[in-house]
Amino acid sequence: MSVNKVTIFTDGASRGNPGPAAIGAVIKDEKGKLIESVSRCLGTTTNNQAEYRAVIIALEKAVSLGARHVALFSDSELIVKQIDGRYRIKHAALRPLYQEVVRLAGKLESFKIACIPRERNKEADSLANQALDNQ
Repeated sequence: MSVNKVTIFTDGASRGNPGPAAIGAVIKDEKGKLIESVSRCLGTTTNNQAEYRAVIIALEKAVSLGARHVALFSDSELIVKQIDGRYRIKHAALRPLYQEVVRLAGKLESFKIACIPRERNKEADSLANQALDNQ
């Protein structure tokens, strides 16, 4: 299966920060049809690291599906503003995760990221919490 344009919704969750963590991601085609979803435990990490991992895993999946244009939505203002260059990356543990996002985004013709309210990110949030609940 190959798709040209995708919309991605991601969420990372950590209970304890750091604590048990998981990610959720939803990838949809141009018409809003679900292509792929991810619900995965990460082990122990921080919430911000989980948010980055969600973005990375979703971008890896989109690239593997042949996507060339990606619009990614997250409810993490910090992650979105770091990725789009509005915030500095102060914590050293986030720098390699940011660099991996940049590397993956470089494989695309276009990449846009935006922050959305939690209410608009329920699918990805549910998948992250589902992974945590089932571990």
